[in-house]
Amino acid sequence: MPLSPAAGPPVRPADAPRRGSARPARIPGGDPVLAARFAVPPIPVTFVHRPRLVERLGDGPGTSLLLVNAPAGAGKTLLVADWLATTRLRGSAVWLTVEREDNAPGVFWAYLLEAVRHHGVALPDDIGCPARASEVDHSLLARLAAHLSRREDPVVLVLDEFEHVSSAEVASGLHFLLGHAGPGLRLVLISRTEPSLPLHRYRASGNTTEIRAADLAFRPRETAALLRRHGLDLSAGTIRSLTERTGGWAAGLRLSALAAQGAADPEAYLKEFEACRSTVADFLLAEVLDTQPAEAQDLLLRTSVLERVHPDLADALTGRPDGARILADLARADTFVEALGHGWYRCHPLFAEILRVHLAARSPGLERALHRRAARWLIAAGHLTDGLVHAAAAGDWEFAATQVVDQLTIGRLFTGRGADRLDRLFADMAPDARGPAPELVRAARDLARHDVDRGLEHLRRAEALLSARDGEDAPAAALLSLAHLRVLAGRLLGSADMARTAAAEAARWEEDLPAGLLRQHPELPALRLTDLGSALLWKGSLDAAETALSAAAATDGATTACPRQESLTRLALIDLLRGRPGRAEVRLRKAEAEAERAGLPPDSRTGAGQLVLAALAVDRDDLPAARAAIDLATGSDAADHDPAVAAGIAIVRARTLLAEGRTRAALDLLDGLEHGGPAAGPPPPWVREGVAVALCTGHLAEGDPAAALRALERSGADGPECAVAAARARLAAGESRHALRILDAIPEHDGHGPAVTARVLLARSQAALALGDEAAAQRLLARALTVARPERLRRPFRDAGPWLARLLRSRPELVDSHGWLPPDLLRGPTGEAAEDTATADDPVEPLSDRELDVLRLAAQMLSTDEIAAELILSVNTVKTHLKSINRKLSVTGRNRAVRRARALHLL
Repeated sequence: MPLSPAAGPPVRPADAPRRGSARPARIPGGDPVLAARFAVPPIPVTFVHRPRLVERLGDGPGTSLLLVNAPAGAGKTLLVADWLATTRLRGSAVWLTVEREDNAPGVFWAYLLEAVRHHGVALPDDIGCPARASEVDHSLLARLAAHLSRREDPVVLVLDEFEHVSSAEVASGLHFLLGHAGPGLRLVLISRTEPSLPLHRYRASGNTTEIRAADLAFRPRETAALLRRHGLDLSAGTIRSLTERTGGWAAGLRLSALAAQGAADPEAYLKEFEACRSTVADFLLAEVLDTQPAEAQDLLLRTSVLERVHPDLADALTGRPDGARILADLARADTFVEALGHGWYRCHPLFAEILRVHLAARSPGLERALHRRAARWLIAAGHLTDGLVHAAAAGDWEFAATQVVDQLTIGRLFTGRGADRLDRLFADMAPDARGPAPELVRAARDLARHDVDRGLEHLRRAEALLSARDGEDAPAAALLSLAHLRVLAGRLLGSADMARTAAAEAARWEEDLPAGLLRQHPELPALRLTDLGSALLWKGSLDAAETALSAAAATDGATTACPRQESLTRLALIDLLRGRPGRAEVRLRKAEAEAERAGLPPDSRTGAGQLVLAALAVDRDDLPAARAAIDLATGSDAADHDPAVAAGIAIVRARTLLAEGRTRAALDLLDGLEHGGPAAGPPPPWVREGVAVALCTGHLAEGDPAAALRALERSGADGPECAVAAARARLAAGESRHALRILDAIPEHDGHGPAVTARVLLARSQAALALGDEAAAQRLLARALTVARPERLRRPFRDAGPWLARLLRSRPELVDSHGWLPPDLLRGPTGEAAEDTATADDPVEPLSDRELDVLRLAAQMLSTDEIAAELILSVNTVKTHLKSINRKLSVTGRNRAVRRARALHLL
């Protein structure tokens, strides 16, 4: 039944069994269901009803997902509770407060089903309940979705504190349920964090309503209402200033109101509060701290250095065993201490700040000792990052750095959302912090900023300190971290040998570590493999690079998202170098999906990926897209610090200039690249080949085949693309048979892809034509067109030269099914005469609706089979329609039919 707005949300005793149950329900594993989690929070008398937000939530069928997302204290939960209490919902409301244990899928769905039944929504017996805490049968979700989809009125399901759910399986199940329940379900998620649902899909379909922190922020009129409910009637100026001061934060406003209630002149008090906090501090210390027993005061002061406190942690800071009792009492008394769940508590930030000032005045020097104790307790309890914050606050840098190294966390400086936080933390590390661990952390921070010289200097110091341990073996974790950082340094220097040697050392040290510890840090091998593969790519060892990068891309875990995405983009570059643009494009799509899934920032997706996109755009003759991708790649970190990306950008930029007809600018750019690369040492074969082929193209465009051949000879490259370029230069010099011998020497099965094969076939066609064998030239051209069509490789045909246009115009049937070619290749007097004698003014027999459907799909370059499948026709019927279309339009061939139809404005 719907919740009554007059009576408010029904709340039952926590130990009451669910309706219709003879005994308390149990979740998988045997624990009883805690019915208190189904209770809608009561609305306090000081709550301010805000119609603008209630109306946003609404009660219409427009959206199935309602997301109320904001930090703690913003008023999320009470807003939704007020909505349920004041709105006549069309359907039944179900409330469930989520806890961390609900990350177990079986537990989550067991609680959700119990919540539905608790709130009076009948479910068929065949829906059942999960049998195991760790999993839920998909068929159960399907049955639940099917039942909800048949309801006349929807179920409004509210999941409060949804930030506790991090399970991808739970999120996937909710997504499935929401997608298949149709209008029978409206899901309301109240969360401090972004839920791991595909929100972009809901947003794109307009199927979600979102209320964020900015929406929840109080406006001056609402602040005035809140203050009046606390017995305060203040001027508009004071209300406006207080709203601005607190940013409209609900908890801050309530705190201000509570503090002002005890003031003789609330107006003057709040004005003073805006200027400084001394009066607020006096009030909180006198009315809150001083009213507590001595043990509670001591605990509040000592734990004020913490963002959140556990009873055991409080005991470690006070030296007494009374933390659990005192914290529970403080939370029950609403003494600015909030229970966070699972034994953790938090002091209000403003109160904690005042307590820290009081602590410093009362016990100078104690705060640093407290930070040191907190660091050790938190790290021992598995809260490394929080512990490091306190170690830094205590100035205990050697301890903090040692923990980072010993727990294999140094890779987190390069990947994961906590990288910036760790980096900022150690930015303040004291220069006098000595030892291998501080030097390794300094090296990692420098290498993360691509400062190789400083990074290597710190690595040398760390290695020397590890070697001078008076007969004591150096810890494997430190040696492993050292090796990993050397792999990165080798990559940045363009030294594959250094990277390979260091990677072998890292693999050896991994064997000396506890397997469980290494499994907790999959980012380390992922980073090592990515850096090694990138270094090998620069060297030109493409097979070895592909092996390392493929292994990195196959790693699993949230912390490996960055190296996985980076490895996929470099694998795409390898595919491109092997002439496989289709495979490169697939890799890029996977890399983009990986980045979106992990929430990586847009600037992490440029570099190698944009380089590949630029090269693909050039090959497909989309020069605006090529220029845009080059600009993005040039603005990336990789352009300045990754020699492979830097060289690749220069080559593709030169190819773009050549395609635009700016030959001299391209040759100047290539000349600089030929005589000096982006890294020390000679450039790899693929760079030499790319530069040489582009130089050859430029010199041939200037009519200088001799210069083209000299550029190829200087490069020393002997790949198939160089061979094709050499053959084209020989053909330009009139040496057709020499060109054919070069082409005959290219192995037919050397693993190169369609981009290379198409160029080889075009060069062979040109040679055959030059030798007078027009039939062979036509056959080879037809094969080249067939190979290039799936990839839409237009650039090889543009670069082929005038012989190709003449051949195409003399034999237009060669391109009847290749409308993807640049139209200007078919232009000219011969081509125009061969096109068709029909003009746009000639009368035509009207096309039937079905013939127009076929023609529209033919214009989209669909094959006969694809057209038949799209229109649910037989292939023979489609062929019959095509013949009829050609007859009515007085043309031969589908491409001419499309062009004729466009001229007649039929398309």
